[in-house]
Amino acid sequence: MVIVVICIFLARNISRTRVGRAFIAIRDNDLAAEVMGVNLFYYKLLAFFIGCFLAGIAGSLLAHWTGSISTDNFSFMNSILYVGMIIIGGLGTTLGPILGVTLIQLLQVGVTKLTPALQTAFPAMPSGFATGIAPMLFGLVIILFLIFEPRGLAHRWNLFKASYRLWPFSY
Repeated sequence: MVIVVICIFLARNISRTRVGRAFIAIRDNDLAAEVMGVNLFYYKLLAFFIGCFLAGIAGSLLAHWTGSISTDNFSFMNSILYVGMIIIGGLGTTLGPILGVTLIQLLQVGVTKLTPALQTAFPAMPSGFATGIAPMLFGLVIILFLIFEPRGLAHRWNLFKASYRLWPFSY
């Protein structure tokens, strides 16, 4: 957790610097950023380097936690799960992935607890159907977030904070 807090601290501070403003300008409109004098090649390469650096830290933490690394640790379903966590949490924020991971883990725990109850409530349901509930629910949550909350939970949290800050006087 200490390494996670340090990485989040560094990511938050990078987003407040000149480099972070260049990243935001490139994300919003790379042609306009280039016209304003942002070196696209340098900043895209820097973003790739920072992403690879953080992925290397995550990989080393995974290797330490599991004791070994193999290709079984990196399945296609895990890749989809990670992208879904980022979509649900909110792209372009440091709080978004944390909220996305929290929601997906709570969803997986809820499905794990709910599946035996569904099997006893509906005995005519085939046994294989219960194992497919988790991916179906995960896909449904991603689709609902893409339709109804495309900016993710981090945007909703920022709206909640702003409305709470202005609560007695909403004008």
